[in-house]
Amino acid sequence: MIDPVVDLQWVRERGDRVVLADVRWYLDGRSGRDAYVEGHLPGAVFIDLDRWLAGPASPDEGRHPLPDPAVFAEGMAAAGIGDQDMVIAYDDAGGTTAARLVWMLRATGHEAALLDGGLAAYPGGLVSGPPTRSPAEFAARPWPESRLASLDEAAGGKAVVLDARDGARFRGEVEPVDPRPGHIPGAHSLPCRENLDESGRFLPVAQLRERFAAVGVTEDADVISYCGSGVTACHNLLALEYAGLGTGRLYPGSWSQYSATDRAAATGA
Repeated sequence: MIDPVVDLQWVRERGDRVVLADVRWYLDGRSGRDAYVEGHLPGAVFIDLDRWLAGPASPDEGRHPLPDPAVFAEGMAAAGIGDQDMVIAYDDAGGTTAARLVWMLRATGHEAALLDGGLAAYPGGLVSGPPTRSPAEFAARPWPESRLASLDEAAGGKAVVLDARDGARFRGEVEPVDPRPGHIPGAHSLPCRENLDESGRFLPVAQLRERFAAVGVTEDADVISYCGSGVTACHNLLALEYAGLGTGRLYPGSWSQYSATDRAAATGA
């Protein structure tokens, strides 16, 4: 399996062996597809997070539950991504959205990674218009139970639980979209955007390991990652793997599911 984070030079050295995937998505309602059509990396295909990387939203399952494996496979095949393709995904937010696609692919045994620096890492001109790749064959594979955590497990107090949201949302100072503010009691705040430096690239491995160590993550720890809806939580999981600390588990329902229950919510640091 390739590293979960690669740079542009790594991509260029592999040429046509790589499929670039644009996974831009915006919480404020802007269209990622429109942004893609306006300008994207040469050869990149667009992957719609809401259509292919998530199932129907509901209070019981959260805002972005994992889709049925057949839906995910349909989306990959339609975009021209096949079972044997190596996918490098990017967005314009440090990989915090594209991480969902990369995690889903890696969890099901496919070669995939984030482009370090994302859209801004490309020094040339962007291209406009729709993608041109032909449909491919992509088999549906079940989501591996070993890579997932349930609500009960996330709230059980036995794992190191990481909250990837910004600190203000973790502390309950603001809550722009979910039913109530706060966090899962016992969780540790580890904002995923702080995995990056000022240029939007991943911190050196040594610094990432320090970040994880500060919240109790060791090499043999059972780590569960969550966020608002199970998307940016994948960024922490990829950073965890990139730092050599294992793969961890995703709690897909995340705060959007938990906050719709009557379970206790914690606030503050």
